Amino acid sequence: MGKLRNMTSIYLRRGDKFLLLYRMGSRVIGDSYTGTAGGHMEEAEINNPRACVLRELQEETGLTESDIENLQFRYITLRLKNGEVRQNYYFFADLAEHVDEDKITSNEGELQWFAVSEIEGLNMPHSAKYMMLHYIKTGQYTNCLYGGSTTKDSVEFTELKEF
Repeated sequence: MGKLRNMTSIYLRRGDKFLLLYRMGSRVIGDSYTGTAGGHMEEAEINNPRACVLRELQEETGLTESDIENLQFRYITLRLKNGEVRQNYYFFADLAEHVDEDKITSNEGELQWFAVSEIEGLNMPHSAKYMMLHYIKTGQYTNCLYGGSTTKDSVEFTELKEF
């Protein structure tokens, strides 16, 4: 133990829908739905998860920062899995109006739009699933940053405040 795995993920919205990626054959997560794009931080990005998530978005979908609006860093989760501490940085953004939502593709799997009401029934990684459920119930109505610690049955979230 003692190894760290730092990852980012971005969830793109348009109206009441989210663009999620069905990722297959990943060495880190099983076949499941994840954010629109995401991945591991490179060495130069360790202290800049925003740079990582924008790089991953461009690499995986071809979308750039000019194709999204209202980019917000909203969640951090911690999980101990396979002897490593996994730290996930979750971002949300709106897809810009000039982008045709039906023409977005990914080199990491299949992208699909889901209504908010469909999210709970999807197969998702543990931390991502509970983060999305918290976002739908609470987070979408605030501008807060939340920290979450995983348990076997959920993720316990708390609002992070400066002091």
